[in-house]
Amino acid sequence: MTKTPINQIKAPLPLAGVRVLDVSQVMAGPYCCMLLADLGADVIKVEPPGTGDQTRGAMGFKMKGSDSMGFLNMNRNKRSITLNLKTDAGKKVFFELVKTADILVENYRPGVMKKLGIDYPTLQVINPGLVYASISGFGQTGPWADRPGFDLMAQAMSGIMSVTGYPDGPPVKAGVPVADIGCALFAVYGILSAYIGKTKSGEGQFIDASLFDSALAFSIWDTAQYWGTGVEPYKLGTANHMSAPYQAMKAADGYFVMGATNQKLWKLLCEKINRPELFEDARFVTNPLRLANRLELALELEKTFIQKTSEEWVDLLLAAGIPAGPINTYPQAFDSDHGQHRKMRMEIDHPIEGKVPNIGFAVKMNGTPQQVRRHPPLLGEHNSEILAELGITTEAIGALEAGGAFTP
Repeated sequence: MTKTPINQIKAPLPLAGVRVLDVSQVMAGPYCCMLLADLGADVIKVEPPGTGDQTRGAMGFKMKGSDSMGFLNMNRNKRSITLNLKTDAGKKVFFELVKTADILVENYRPGVMKKLGIDYPTLQVINPGLVYASISGFGQTGPWADRPGFDLMAQAMSGIMSVTGYPDGPPVKAGVPVADIGCALFAVYGILSAYIGKTKSGEGQFIDASLFDSALAFSIWDTAQYWGTGVEPYKLGTANHMSAPYQAMKAADGYFVMGATNQKLWKLLCEKINRPELFEDARFVTNPLRLANRLELALELEKTFIQKTSEEWVDLLLAAGIPAGPINTYPQAFDSDHGQHRKMRMEIDHPIEGKVPNIGFAVKMNGTPQQVRRHPPLLGEHNSEILAELGITTEAIGALEAGGAFTP
């Protein structure tokens, strides 16, 4: 387990000096902004007074404080300011923040930001260089734009659920929120591209990112098969449309995964499991035939795989150069020698929780490694600090408080 001390900065980070306004809640927006923060951006999380990001109170189990473990894993390296954006006083402070910002990320339903008077056309006048990213379920335009957008709906309506699970089983979503996280990643790609463009032109731009579009973008193999053959994609369990055998196989003590994805590996597999007759079997001579007879192929292989444990088969196949692996639980993955070597669990300091586990950085940057500079912020923790940076006087703060800028 890696313990990453706060404020231990090893090298200048690539986004140092870039200011991001995180006007988002729950997952896609906050995760997008955390990735930017990990790279050095000054991310200011603008939250509703009283409640803050609704994920602070989510997940159904208690921590020492009021913030959930989910919130703590999506909001490190940020500062928090509470502003009531429904009030003129709150918007006045927000506009001052916008003048100092390079990037803004929001994930409210289309139309909400315009109703609040903080949409892109409005803020572009204040800051022409602003890169403004809107994340929503279905995008800012189109017949579904006004629908509430959550990961489950995006997975269902994009087609992901139609190819997830086993052929005779009920609808199943992916076990992780692929539409939410995928959209966050695509948003980062758009934001950084627009920011690089801004450094050359001086002009910002509007970015429209949606869970639906992002989920569809993951469908390369399935869509390629459909466009190439006219056959509608269907559920295959753990199998694959492109090659066989390439799936989970049953061993004496459970399941493991393996793949013989080309003719060389297929011949090698038949040799290593002492089933040379399978290589000559007319049903399995070529990859297209193996795909067409996928079920029969799996049954034949499992007649042999059932004779040893999954660990024994994984070791045997890997030693022969055939891709294989165990099916780990999350604890097994994090606690594995490899997971620990890759530092995929780290601990950060928190003023209430003490040491808090966080998922490690998914991409390792050698020259400017990401840093944990700040704990996930307490609600409104940085109000005074940020207001002082904006040059707002004590007298002015009193007037803003009277105008409801910082209260629900």
